[in-house]
Amino acid sequence: MKNTLLNITLASALITGSLATSSAFAVEGLSANVGATSNYLWRGVTQTDDAAAISGGIDYEHQSGFYAGTWASNVDFGDDASAELDFYLGFGGELGQGVGYDVGYIYYAYPDSAQTDSANEYDFGEVYGSLSYSYFSVSANYGVNNDDGAKWADSALYISADAEFEVTEGLTLGLHVGDYSFDDDYKSDDYSDYGVSLSKGGFTFAVSDTDMDNDDMKFTVSYSIDIDL
Repeated sequence: MKNTLLNITLASALITGSLATSSAFAVEGLSANVGATSNYLWRGVTQTDDAAAISGGIDYEHQSGFYAGTWASNVDFGDDASAELDFYLGFGGELGQGVGYDVGYIYYAYPDSAQTDSANEYDFGEVYGSLSYSYFSVSANYGVNNDDGAKWADSALYISADAEFEVTEGLTLGLHVGDYSFDDDYKSDDYSDYGVSLSKGGFTFAVSDTDMDNDDMKFTVSYSIDIDL
């Protein structure tokens, strides 16, 4: 695992250097991100069979509040799928009195998930919205337009609350709790997840757990950077 994560970090550095070289041709509002993690967790659940992941994305944000972007990572679900490719767009801004909002749509694609089984295609989408104030934020994601292999995602609702505090200069403490509920056909799969993280200088150490049976607490170390393009 240590060697794998080291190789991913080195690859991230090489990609970063390449992106930085192109920054001379900057486009206002355009940025990129590159990251590596010891375990890609999504809502408390590993997406890489508890293995390391490397990710990257490109975002565009307009001064009006509109934004759009894409993000990719390796995944491992024990089937054909080896990559996740997300596309999203939304609009964010201020409601006044320090209250911020964000609404949008995200599509999760797994391009090679159905290579050997056409019924295993499980792309799905979500509409989302969030409100934030000071250190706190609450958000809701609702599943829509899923493929046949992702029927569980249809009408699924994920609600979460997060808080971030700077405990000392440059060191941020993050707190998270989420609840994932599904429609009647998958009601027994409902679960909650919890997390605590410390972040500084692009590095994040996190502890995450869920209330699912036979699910152990997970510790992750990750590094990410943002680059203006």
